[in-house]
Amino acid sequence: MNPFSLEGKLIIVTGASSGIGRQCAIDCSKMGAIVVLIARNEERLKETIAMMEHPERHCYHSVDFYLSVDFSSIIKAIVQEKGRICGIINCAGISSVTPLKLITEDLFDKFFKTNVFSAINMTKEICRMGNYSKEGCSVIFISSVMGCVGEKGKTLYSATKGALIAACRSLACELSSKKIRVNTISPGAIVTPINENQNYMSDPKLRQSLAEKHLLGLGEVTDISRTCLFLLSDASRWITGQNIVVDGGYTAQ
Repeated sequence: MNPFSLEGKLIIVTGASSGIGRQCAIDCSKMGAIVVLIARNEERLKETIAMMEHPERHCYHSVDFYLSVDFSSIIKAIVQEKGRICGIINCAGISSVTPLKLITEDLFDKFFKTNVFSAINMTKEICRMGNYSKEGCSVIFISSVMGCVGEKGKTLYSATKGALIAACRSLACELSSKKIRVNTISPGAIVTPINENQNYMSDPKLRQSLAEKHLLGLGEVTDISRTCLFLLSDASRWITGQNIVVDGGYTAQ
């Protein structure tokens, strides 16, 4: 048996309507997984499914994690429709450059609800008896190098991404007895359609400056999705509680 195969495994991908989440869903389908896609934008979720291998095998749920969400009902519906869950990639998240003087309690709440609480609550419901595979489950949080190092204007974003890295370690300790592995991936600067509209990507000089900070240049969404494939597969069966930095050498300097 190929230890890297995801054949027949049920995988949830949040934030699957674009960028890293979309690529994760596509690549999981290529490896044989049955994928449940979750994001806010229903039309873009449909577009993602159309890009996947055997689109008829997969399904989606349109959810806004900033709003009041019944996480229990979402997971119950998935299990009833598709079976027990083998893994989840928590990609859903928001980002902005927000100076300290502009941070408000409402903004703090929005960032943590979307970037942290959604991932923790999804994991909480998956880990209930009967919801996850008898063979175990792999939980992946998509964090960021901004959870490891600092940058001006990234206080909110960094706080949420650092929280995921810290939570991952404790969850790995708590859930190991259930054969549930928990890991975090921290990407550097990744080229995505959303990022392309940001000043640091659309301005040639700023883009070049950013690329030069990464020893191997800017990353692609597949650099992250393929790391996810490994962590979802049996090939990573002895890896848990880790923050895997995939940043083209950004933090090596």
